[in-house]
Amino acid sequence: MAYWPRWRGPLGTGAAPEGNPPITWSEKRNIRWKSAIPGGGSGSPIVWGDRIYLLSAVKTDRPVNKEADSGAEQQAPPSEEGSGRRRRGGESPTHVHQFTVIAVDRANGSIVWREVAREEVPHEGTHPTGSFAAASPVTDGEVLIASFGSRGIHAYDLEGKQLWEVDLGDMRTRNAFGEGSSPALHQDSVIVNWDHEGEDFIVALDKKTGKERWLSSREEATTWATPLVVEHMGKTQVIVNGTTVRAYDFGTGKELWSVGGMTSNPIPTPIFAEGLLFVATGFRGHALKVISLEKATGDLGDTEAVIWTLDCDTPYVPSPLLHQGVLYLLKSNDGMLSAFDAATGERLYGPERLPAVSSVYASPVAVKGRIYLAGRDGATVVIKHGSKPEVLATNELEDGFDASPAIAGDELYLRGREHLYCIAEE
Repeated sequence: MAYWPRWRGPLGTGAAPEGNPPITWSEKRNIRWKSAIPGGGSGSPIVWGDRIYLLSAVKTDRPVNKEADSGAEQQAPPSEEGSGRRRRGGESPTHVHQFTVIAVDRANGSIVWREVAREEVPHEGTHPTGSFAAASPVTDGEVLIASFGSRGIHAYDLEGKQLWEVDLGDMRTRNAFGEGSSPALHQDSVIVNWDHEGEDFIVALDKKTGKERWLSSREEATTWATPLVVEHMGKTQVIVNGTTVRAYDFGTGKELWSVGGMTSNPIPTPIFAEGLLFVATGFRGHALKVISLEKATGDLGDTEAVIWTLDCDTPYVPSPLLHQGVLYLLKSNDGMLSAFDAATGERLYGPERLPAVSSVYASPVAVKGRIYLAGRDGATVVIKHGSKPEVLATNELEDGFDASPAIAGDELYLRGREHLYCIAEE
């Protein structure tokens, strides 16, 4: 597929099966267009047909109406880090935000349509480096699903007509870090994970109507984990990262298997290929488990279903990347890359310090034997795929990148804090 229809791309691995975007670029070279995007968001763009879709939270100049919106007066929970520092939980929102779905023309970067899904004051804050639009939309070419979490799950057609809206309640996230899980879309079901400091669940909604198909309770603290739907050996299952990784039957929501031993604050999305599932966490510790789905049933524990593991050098925010049999991991949120033989766990290299990329939230992507890693300070490093960390290029732009890149054909899309870039050969 030449499109990028969901978070982590058409294969769910971070790799594009085809395409050939540039290796080098700058503000004056190989930029087809650069378009200002209203509001803010760290969710990644998706691509379908001749359009790009992304979510944004637009802060208005209207302050809180304390009489009409008393819930907005609640303060964000204090940071459990203590010592009076404000590094973690953000300040309580004070203004109305427009939670907006945007369609952009791939040819020139103009906004084709812009729909406000919800307009309100967020009930709690977000991490100082986070955003109120941290999820990525998803489409199958028939419907476009946009999740703003506590501001609702919204379905549109590709021309911007709203089809339905479902309100699942208000999350209370750990330290008011904010929300970030993206929805998954498979066949006729939308899968939404809902882990917070309250009742946790995972739910399947009918993609045409929004009606609940099933709901399964979970026992987790806050996670920012996006569900992964996997078809293997005639069985379709939904897999969700957590302090305990769990799999659910796609049709009924019944739990199929689980395995513990992950760290807190789970964020990375699992990836799957060739019968193996790769799932990682990296906050206050490190954990990677590689699981054979053929052998996965019940409590996996130390069973032979767990093929190999790792207890160091795993990512906190970025998700892993799987490309042509090699698993790539960033260490924590740092610009340090490791590569492993995906089947055996043999370390090919790393962690290797990358040039110009010191802080990373974006997940790496791959195409045509190349790895693209975008940093928070505006640099994107291109690495040659393989057993040695050969740097092909370091490209610097005037924006910063928390959202992961998207690849469609010969174009690379970078969503910055202020602009959306289309990078293509001149």
